[in-house]
Amino acid sequence: MDLKLKDKHFIVTGATSGLGKGVATALLREGAGVIAVGRDEKKLSALHSAFPERVIPCKADVFVPGSIEIIGKAAQGIRPDGLLVNAAGPPAGSFLETNLEAWDKSYRELLRWKIEFVKTFLPSMLEVKYGRILFIESSSVKQPLENLVLSNSLRLAVVGFVKTLSQEIASSGVTLNILAPGFHDTPAVERLFVKRASSENISLEEARKRFESEIKMGRFGNRDDFGSLAAWLLSPFSGYITGQTISVDGGFIKGTMG
Repeated sequence: MDLKLKDKHFIVTGATSGLGKGVATALLREGAGVIAVGRDEKKLSALHSAFPERVIPCKADVFVPGSIEIIGKAAQGIRPDGLLVNAAGPPAGSFLETNLEAWDKSYRELLRWKIEFVKTFLPSMLEVKYGRILFIESSSVKQPLENLVLSNSLRLAVVGFVKTLSQEIASSGVTLNILAPGFHDTPAVERLFVKRASSENISLEEARKRFESEIKMGRFGNRDDFGSLAAWLLSPFSGYITGQTISVDGGFIKGTMG
């Protein structure tokens, strides 16, 4: 299926690893141009080498103040048709293991930069009455995960922000949606294996197997499947979907609204 993404331009944060890389690759395969944002210069160079005419590498850490300005300079002269809003999550831990500094840091890393990012690039989309903004959050917004109190709490704030903004601009031609991934075979879930192995006194491999056994499909997701859905949501075909949080979890979430 041709997603009509040729010659469209997207800013993809976290583009060099995990699910972000899966989305960036899916967009590039559809002929889109990607401003690829990441912290690892070598990985950015590798992505640029694979798609030299359609990747603009941008070395930036979205958690660091001033990073959105760096992204804006990389995108100078380009009006983005869409944004993928994505970054790593906070450390695993229970409420009693966290302190106020961890909560402040997680606010900046899970919510604040995303608001600044959208505020920076949304006006140009509103001007032309078209845009797609897609967030990668977590299945924890629908079913809290053990030892992820920071993520469970602050990602819900992102859902509230996205839902509210989507209502405010619903007639503008700009949509906002969230993908809520469950357990995928990416580096991001490693911190959960480590935490579980430590708390249950088991090996990392055994921790991995126990997580996998809790997924109804009996396997972890992969970034290519995830990327194909994300590319569709970033395409013109998704124009009647906005304000939604869509689970991609292999049947992990048990609730009827999952």
